[in-house]
Amino acid sequence: MPMKLMNVMLAAMPFEIICLLAVVALLVFTLFLIFLSRYRKCPSDRIMVIYGKVGKNSDGSARSSKCIHGGAAFVWPIIQSYQYLDLTPISIAVDLRSALSRQNIRIDVPSIFTVGISTEQGVMQNAAERLLGLKLSEIQELAKDIIFGQLRLVIATMDIEEINTDRDKFLEAVSRNVETELKKIGLRLINVNVTDISDESGYISALGKEAAAKAINDAKKNVAEKERDGSIGEALAQKDQRIQVASANSMAIRGENDAKIEVANSEAVRREKAAEAMRLAIAAEKVQAAKALEEAYAAEKEAELSRSAREKATLEADVIVKAEINKREVELAAEAEAEKIRRKAAGEADAIYAKMEAQARGMQEILQKQAAGFEKIVAAAGGDAKNAMMLMLADKMEDLMKIQVEAIRDLKIDKVTVWDSGNGGAGADGKSSTANFISGLMKSVPPMNEIFEMAGMNLPEFLGKKMDKPEGEEAASAEAGETAKVVSGTDASVSTEAPVAEAGASAEEDVQS
Repeated sequence: MPMKLMNVMLAAMPFEIICLLAVVALLVFTLFLIFLSRYRKCPSDRIMVIYGKVGKNSDGSARSSKCIHGGAAFVWPIIQSYQYLDLTPISIAVDLRSALSRQNIRIDVPSIFTVGISTEQGVMQNAAERLLGLKLSEIQELAKDIIFGQLRLVIATMDIEEINTDRDKFLEAVSRNVETELKKIGLRLINVNVTDISDESGYISALGKEAAAKAINDAKKNVAEKERDGSIGEALAQKDQRIQVASANSMAIRGENDAKIEVANSEAVRREKAAEAMRLAIAAEKVQAAKALEEAYAAEKEAELSRSAREKATLEADVIVKAEINKREVELAAEAEAEKIRRKAAGEADAIYAKMEAQARGMQEILQKQAAGFEKIVAAAGGDAKNAMMLMLADKMEDLMKIQVEAIRDLKIDKVTVWDSGNGGAGADGKSSTANFISGLMKSVPPMNEIFEMAGMNLPEFLGKKMDKPEGEEAASAEAGETAKVVSGTDASVSTEAPVAEAGASAEEDVQS
């Protein structure tokens, strides 16, 4: 049905439109085939290098090519193209002659190097830039030149002994240097095979002869040592033979003795087993009898335990009931004692409170009486509080004087010695030096006016005034103070020129006056 419908539609369409559609379809099919032909797959033994407009590098510069190994990529027509690099290994024969070693000895090192294009990222890009389009022979010559230079460089850094004896070290150094340089053009070293090493001066041959001579000497030495070891071994074998024969004889005698011992031991074991069997039989009989007694004792024990358990339960019941009764009695007694103590403490607290309250009321009464007395004193002083205070101080003056006298009562003067000045016993004021001394001693007691001044008060006028001294009297007092000196202690003395008798008389007169 669809085919018939399509035929009907084609029959109805003009011929020009049909031709146009056919051309468009052919063009689309051709483009599809072209695109299919530009999608290229890379074989595993090749590297496909796409060049042209392939993008930019990370630094913004134009990228020269794109290398693909093992895969496929679409190669745009007109703006891109591609070529292959063959990964087949390349064998290069390097016949190095007259290479100078570190000992300045020229040697020949013929060798064969196997190289190939590297598939490592970055190195593969170097191969695309430097080897694309070159023939196989050109790549061989380029690699050969690099190998020649690096091989000569490695030989120049090593001694002949190292090259000849330590081939692994030599090949490792050659591989390391050569491969580093080959990577710069996109190649990698696959294998190195050194066929032979020789020199023009015969140094390596001499080393070989020396090694051969040493090997021959070592072999002769080994032969002599083996012959010596053979003689020693023969002597040791004879010694071992004699020792082993004697040992075999002693072992035979020992075996006979051991056999006799075994027979005796076997007899002893037999008798021991018989005795053991007898013992076991007797023990079994006694064990059975003991078990019978044990079962009887166990039955009696069970009965005793039952009886003791019953008695124990009875006793426990009696004891627990009595303990509960005693416990309740103790609790009631403790509660009564606690109530008694509480009531006693409450009574004591009330008594203390009443006592303290009575003391407070007494103190309050005392303070009120004192306040009333102070109020009457102020009224007696005419309402002047300062005069009232003076009256109170005058009332306490006798006590103050007692305190003043008490200050020097304990001052001990065992002896006072006074020497008069020798001027007849009288000074300018008509008093002798001794009298001045006694007078000064009494003046050392603080006067009443000074006591008031130290307290920050003035002496009331009805108790007297402080009078100013005349100038002559002040000078005489000063001179007397300088002349008379008193020292308190065991021996106090004042040194003057007067006789001791006159001084004593003058002092006695002054004291009487």
